[in-house]
Amino acid sequence: MTARDTGTHVTTDTVLVRAEGDVDEEALAYVRAKVDAALGRPGLPAVSGEVRITRAQAHHSDQPWSAGAEITVGSTLVVVHAREASAHELADRLQERLRSQADQVAHRADAARRSATPPPWRGGPPVGPAQTEATDA
Repeated sequence: MTARDTGTHVTTDTVLVRAEGDVDEEALAYVRAKVDAALGRPGLPAVSGEVRITRAQAHHSDQPWSAGAEITVGSTLVVVHAREASAHELADRLQERLRSQADQVAHRADAARRSATPPPWRGGPPVGPAQTEATDA
C-alpha cells in the first residue's frame, strides 16, 4: 500500500523555489519535483526554506545554471549549492545533495540517542583478541 492509496501525501509547501534570470517554467517545474522528492519523504522532521535557481546571462559560461538552497530540517539549517551545465543536471545534483544532507540530519538524531558503551579501561566489555580468550575460558 502506498501513500497514494491511503490518500496521504507529504508535501514541501513550506519550501519556496524561486527563479532568477532566464529560467523557463519547465525547468522550474522539474526542480520543484526534485526538491519535493528529496524533502517530501516520510520520517523527516518539519522542512521549510528557500531554493534559488539562477541562469547566468553570459553565453561563454561552462556552467550557467546555479542553485542555492537554505532549508531548515527540524531545527538544523542545511545549506546546499550546485552549478551545472543544464537545468536537468542541476535539478538532479540538487536532489542528490539535499537528500544526502537531510539524511545526515535525520540520522544524527538517531545516533545521539544511543547510549555509548564505555571503553574496556573504564569497565566496558573487552574488545579484540582478549574478548575471544575471555569467552573461551
